[in-house]
Formats: sequence, structure tokens, C-alpha cells
Amino acid sequence: MTDPLRDGARDRRHMMRALALARRGLYSTDPNPRVGCVIARGERIVGEGWHRYAGEPHAEIHALAAAGGGAAGATAYVTLEPCRHTGRTGPCTRALIEARVARVVAAMRDPNPRVAGRGFAELAAAGVEVETGLLEAEAGRLNRGFVSRYERGRPWVRCKLAATLDGRTATATGESQWITGEAARADVHRLRARAGAVLTGIGTLLADDPRLDARVDDAGCVAPPMRVIADSRLRTPPTARVFSAPGRVLVATSRDAPSAPALRDAGAEIVSVPDAGGRVSLGDLMTALAERGVNEVHTECGPTLAGALLGSGLVDEVVVYLAPTLLGDAARGMFTLSMVAAMRDRIGLDITGVKRVGADLRIDALPDVSGNDDA
Repeated sequence: MTDPLRDGARDRRHMMRALALARRGLYSTDPNPRVGCVIARGERIVGEGWHRYAGEPHAEIHALAAAGGGAAGATAYVTLEPCRHTGRTGPCTRALIEARVARVVAAMRDPNPRVAGRGFAELAAAGVEVETGLLEAEAGRLNRGFVSRYERGRPWVRCKLAATLDGRTATATGESQWITGEAARADVHRLRARAGAVLTGIGTLLADDPRLDARVDDAGCVAPPMRVIADSRLRTPPTARVFSAPGRVLVATSRDAPSAPALRDAGAEIVSVPDAGGRVSLGDLMTALAERGVNEVHTECGPTLAGALLGSGLVDEVVVYLAPTLLGDAARGMFTLSMVAAMRDRIGLDITGVKRVGADLRIDALPDVSGNDDA
């Protein structure tokens, strides 16, 4: 007799393995989601795979190839609803059906409207038992940028900051290299590598001339993140170092785009997204990035742009690296928040993680959507 509790624990173990496989595509699948698949007969895994690169076979196809004839009558554990459409690869639903898989356990539904429940329906219509929702939250976190792009029409935005223990990001004269140590900077490159775009403001570009590339030797990153500059007055010099690294560069401006031929010659794509005040509309910029297939935006910018993003409700995650040093009250802060005039206006954050990175402290936080009650 089958023990349902044991079956539940087994399903969970196989799905956890599928999620571990999906994480192997953390740096390489954009704009596609990170997906893992395990095919098992009871406790025994007969095939497994993950989506490695956009345009290549999906996780289910790799797992089915590894399983061979062992897939017949087996259960497929997949972290995202199998696709049913033909793009650069064939439909995974058809491959699962033709392999005579008996059961599909999926962590979550695909938010892409081309799939969005249709994959499950096709499998069920073919007689495949379908179950959903196992470790759904974990699968959603792995692909929160992909989900955000389809459900909100904009990427997931991560605001990264490096500061001293007293919350300062640069001296009064703007000197900021380096606030944190090598280990923290290496960690930042891993965050860049998983993003579809790295965003900065023109102030940071002119002051630091950053490359904004992702230098991670073991990441398996095939497509460098797009570098994006918020530059309302088109002051980006065509000699800036962002143009020296591989990959795309987008300059977002509020000016007439044809007025910068030198930037175009340097390789920049220029998009005009003015707001009512003559600055760059950050909301429209995020929409434009989503239209270009960007799932996650990683920001490294000064307090003005960081504050504007946070004040506009566009920041989904804050990552702060705190160095065990002090710069004093004349140094520059992390956010310019003109809308905060009283304690009741303060912006709350929910700290989700704290860890040591070398000599520095990394704090991960999410905006607290519940607001702040007066104590």
C-alpha cells in the first residue's frame, strides 16, 4: 500500500533537485526563465536536465533524452509549467506526451500568456496526471524577474549600494573607490551577471567612468548584461568605458534621440522617455527594458537616481554592502528622498538576509509594502 506521506516527501525531494538544477542556469538563460526537470520512477531518478541557454533545448528535453525509454510511466518534476508553443525550440508538452510520461508535477504556472495554463491543459487532455504548486514560492523567487516582466510589464529592480557603517557612499568630493573590499566587489559581479541590465545615472558615469560589466569567471554567462545610463541631457561621452566592454549599451534620455550621432557611432541605442518634468521617466524606461526582454535590472547609482527609483515604487529589492569604516556627516548618503519630511513618511524595509562577505556585511531587504505604523 502506498504511503501518501512518503509520496509527498519523495515529491518534495525530487522538486528540490529540479530547483537545484534550475539554478545552474542563473547566469545564462535570459530572457528565458531558469527551469530544471527531474524524471523519476519512485525514488529512482532516471533522467534530469536544466535549461542552459536561450535558444537551446528546454529542461524537459534534456531530462527526457537522459531518461530514454525509462520516461514511460514515470513522473516528471519540473519547476515551471511545460511550454506548448514552438519558438526556437519545440513544445515540451508534446515531448512529454510522446515519451508517455504518466504524471507531471510542476512548481508553478508559466506567466507567459502563450503558455499560462495551456500547457497543463494539453497534458491533462492527453491523459497525463498534472499536479501544481509544489515549492511554488521557491520557484517564483528563482524567476521573479521573468514573472515580473509578464505580470507587471516591467523587470524586477535590484538597488545595490555600498556604504560605510554610518551610511555614506562617497566623500564630500565624490570619491568612492573603494568603499568595500574585494570579496564584496566579487559578490556584486555575480549579481550583475544574473541581471539582464545594469543601470546607472549620468552623475555616476561622469564621476567614476564604470564599465558596468560582469566579470565572473565561473558564471557561464554567455550574454553580458545590457548597460543602461539614465541621462536626461545626453551628456554621456562616447569615450566612456561602458562602450569598451562587450554587450549592448542603452542611453535613456528626455531629449530628442537623433541629436546624439556620436553616441550612436559609439554603439549606443538611444531611447527618449521624458517625464512631465523634463527628466527621464523611470517607469517608461522600465517598460522599454521589459520590451527588450530584460527580466532583472541591477542598479549601481548615486543617491539621486536611487532615491528617485525608490520614491517611484520601482525598487523591488535592496542590497547594501556595509564596510566597517566611517566617513562622517559631510560625506554623501545612500538615497535622496525629498518626500520624507516626517517619521510617518519613512520608507520601511523588510530585512531578508544578513551575511558577512569578507570584511564587509551584506544586507538584503525588500520594501515593506505594509507601511510603517507609529510606535
